Amino acid sequence: MSAPSTASDSEVARRAIPLLDLTDLGSETTAEAADALCERALAARVAAVCVWPQYVAQCARRLQGSGVLVATVVNFPAGTDPADQVGAVTAAALANGADEIDVVLPWKAWLADDTERAVDVLSVVRREAEGRTVKVIIESGQLPGPAAIDRATMLAIECGADFVKTSTGKTEVSATPEAAEIILEAINVSGRPVGFKASGGIRTVADARTYLELADSVMGPDWVTPATFRFGASSLLDALEAAATGD
Repeated sequence: MSAPSTASDSEVARRAIPLLDLTDLGSETTAEAADALCERALAARVAAVCVWPQYVAQCARRLQGSGVLVATVVNFPAGTDPADQVGAVTAAALANGADEIDVVLPWKAWLADDTERAVDVLSVVRREAEGRTVKVIIESGQLPGPAAIDRATMLAIECGADFVKTSTGKTEVSATPEAAEIILEAINVSGRPVGFKASGGIRTVADARTYLELADSVMGPDWVTPATFRFGASSLLDALEAAATGD
C-alpha cells in the first residue's frame, strides 16, 4: 500500500458524500421514512438511495430528474431465494424506476459447491437489468478466508457485475479493510470496468478515509468516482456532513 493521504477530514468528507448510497433497509422502515431518505439525499447530493423494492416507485417519482439514482436489493439479505423469484422482483423493481440492483450472491449454495445455483441467480439479474447497474453482494464477512473472497469476486465479475459489494450489513461481520483490499485487487487483475462498494458498519470519517485510501492505492488516485466506488450506509452521512464544514 502507498502512504496514507494527508487530506483533512473535511476533504475526505467532501470527497465521500457524492459516493454515498444513502440506505434504509431496516425491518421497521415506512413509506414516510423513504420520503425522508429522498429529501436527505437531495439536500446532500449523494449518488443514490438504496431502499426495499416496495419503496422504489415512490423514490423514483421523488428523485426524477435530480441525478440521485434509485437502488434496491434482491435475494436479500439471506441470498437463498429461487432464481425465478429473484428475476421477477428485479423486473418489477426496474419497471417501477430502479436504476440499480444490489443482488446477494447465493453464497451458502456457492460454498456448498452449488455454483450452478449461484450463477443462475446472478445471470437472471444481469439479463433483467440489461443497461442498468448491477452490484453483486458477496457477503465477504461470511466467507472462509481471502481465497474465497477472491473467488467470489471473480465469479461476480464473470457473471456481469458492474460493482462488487462487500456485505449486506445484516451479518455479524460486514465490511472490513482486509476484504476490501482483496476485492479491489481482484477487480484490478480482472482488467474489467467493475466498481467497488463498501457496505456494512461504515460510520465514521476515519472509516471512509480507510476505504478511499485502499482504492487509491490499489486502483490509482484517479479511479474513484460515483461510477466506480460507493459507500452503502445510513448513519455515515451524519458524520460526513459534520466534518465537511470543518477545515
